[in-house]
Amino acid sequence: MEGLRGFAVLLVFLVHYESLLAPWIAQDASLLALAHAIETVGSNGVDLFFLLSGYLIYGSLLKGQQSFPKYFARRLRRIYPAFTAVFVMYLALSILLPSESKIPDDGAAWFLIANYLLLPDLWPIQPMITVAWSLSYEMFSYLALPLLIALFKLRDRSVTWRVTFFLSIAVAFSIYTALNGGPVRLIMFISGIALYEAINNSELRIGGGLGAHALLVGLFFSLWPLAEPLGKSIKVAVMFVGFFVFGLACLRASQGWLPVAFSWTPLRWLGNMSYSYYLLHGLVLKGGFMLLSRVLPPTGEQSVLHWILLLPMLALTLVPSAMLFFTIERPFSLAPRSTPARMQRSPA
Repeated sequence: MEGLRGFAVLLVFLVHYESLLAPWIAQDASLLALAHAIETVGSNGVDLFFLLSGYLIYGSLLKGQQSFPKYFARRLRRIYPAFTAVFVMYLALSILLPSESKIPDDGAAWFLIANYLLLPDLWPIQPMITVAWSLSYEMFSYLALPLLIALFKLRDRSVTWRVTFFLSIAVAFSIYTALNGGPVRLIMFISGIALYEAINNSELRIGGGLGAHALLVGLFFSLWPLAEPLGKSIKVAVMFVGFFVFGLACLRASQGWLPVAFSWTPLRWLGNMSYSYYLLHGLVLKGGFMLLSRVLPPTGEQSVLHWILLLPMLALTLVPSAMLFFTIERPFSLAPRSTPARMQRSPA
């Protein structure tokens, strides 16, 4: 699980790296096309995050009845400490560097409130933190899943009933978005739900070779030039299946070359702090490329930089993200709440 998160956030890093590097390689048509393809494939890292989130949140809700206020408070506690810290950074930088600010002159207060309430993308609002659009999808799933589980008494239903129910929602919503557009990527949470049911209630197994091929199909099918909105729904549907098969191959067993590869220690380390990294890496990259433009102004013909800068820019993003993780996310979102001494128990 940690390694999959690390892989997902590396894909997202490539999106912002390639987009920010574009002015330096603009005259190299073939390299620019490659950069655009990497951006497109990298954006699918968010969909892998959605699958993992659906798997974890659905599983925790299905295991037993939970008080909704306590459940939702835990979700807010997981999201908001690190988000608030980065939100304040963006706000401060918007004041210090008004030319880079996304805050509109008219309606600034509503813009900030809407962004802090995680409304962008599901509503037509520009995100101040570029990657924060996906948090509106997360928040929607946090609200929708307990409602569906309670309303349809899913804990009392059979596995077949639950899987059929959620797959029916995914199919119906995909058809709707294919005809009318909309946030079709929400169905990736259902892919995670199906993954949870498959791992916990079946003996279905997938080999590493098939899992790797499914991952590649899920990632690279997004490059197929299909007209919107139908094309987007088809691409997400392919990811829905491909990432499900890949996740099953990785999470069903700890042995085998594929799960071992995604358990690589550096990848797991990155996965541990993936939320902090996800929130902050874009801002750090922006600053890094702004400094680079002062030292080496872009001419569009510096194609060699595409490969030379990749690892240094990745390294640059790791340090501030690790600081955010250790100072904010881990103590405020991940540390267990203190309990009275008389109720504490030694670990089993």
